[in-house]
Amino acid sequence: MDNLELKQEINKQINDLIIEMAKDPKNADNYHKLSRLYLQLEDYDKVMSVLESLLDLYPTDVQALVGMGTMWFYEKDFRKSLSYYNKALEINPKNYLIYYNIGNVFAEWKNFSKALFYYNRAIDLNSTNPEIYNAIALLYQDNEEYIESKAYYEKALSLDPENITALVDMGNVCFKIFDYETALDLYKRVFALNIDNKVVAICIGNTYTLMKKREEAYSYYEKALTMEGDNYRAYICYAISLSEFGETDMAIAMYEKAKAIFPKEPNAYQLLGNLYTNLNRLDDAMKEYKEVLHFKQHDAQTYLLLGNAHYLQGDIEKAIASYRAAIKLEPENDEFKLVYFQVLDEYIDTKRKGEAA
Repeated sequence: MDNLELKQEINKQINDLIIEMAKDPKNADNYHKLSRLYLQLEDYDKVMSVLESLLDLYPTDVQALVGMGTMWFYEKDFRKSLSYYNKALEINPKNYLIYYNIGNVFAEWKNFSKALFYYNRAIDLNSTNPEIYNAIALLYQDNEEYIESKAYYEKALSLDPENITALVDMGNVCFKIFDYETALDLYKRVFALNIDNKVVAICIGNTYTLMKKREEAYSYYEKALTMEGDNYRAYICYAISLSEFGETDMAIAMYEKAKAIFPKEPNAYQLLGNLYTNLNRLDDAMKEYKEVLHFKQHDAQTYLLLGNAHYLQGDIEKAIASYRAAIKLEPENDEFKLVYFQVLDEYIDTKRKGEAA
């Protein structure tokens, strides 16, 4: 059944269910069924409308309260989301899913301790659900506590060895801690389960690059480029790999392809500018940085990179001006301040000695 046929079938079920609800307007199960059908169509406004109608009839319906909390969570209104979850928790304090969802809210708020508390409470009630361990692992990962994160991903995989989320995210953690062999094994396990996973193909290419295995890296980037979806990330990562192996002309061509896909995305321009800087092609580098500033005038990182290029070219006054622009946009950035004051002190010393700056 194709997407159009599926949508038509769901709409038919919705119409039949609405007729049934008109005959029996207080049947809560029908409201739940209708909300799930709208959810399949990704019509979230109607999902919420149905759940609100159900809660008007039955204010203590836990499933509806959790559903509303989840809808507001997707809308990123976490306060409203939490209010519905808390109401559900008052009615059913033994429902692990409510604790899990509340943990997700606090994770979004970057409140590590409270998120961990609610996730652990969910585990107390359901110790065999791998998604809870995944959530805790991601919490530690976001907090850059990679050893703890890895342990929780391992627990999730002990419960579900083919859990794609755990395999990919644990691979990312191993990549972060320079355990490339384990990362590669995990990514390949995902790829074996889903050979059309473009992101994982790129991750495998990146891992092979850092393992200094050129041909293997290139082969996975080539595979990624044949898969569905835009190739922006694939071109970027392929270009970085080509640069690592000294094939700069091909790397430049890849960056140009990435720019053509998203001409107002700074990353490709910045990375190409950095490559030109490393090649001492400073005019070309500055051209790339200035191109970013044409469509994104307030990009502090680009001003920093432009300042570096001016500095390497020996134009200290322009470098200082660029660094100052970066600091003006991000006054709390210590990296920008450090570079600025180092160059400024050097400039002042030069002037005091009466030398040409």
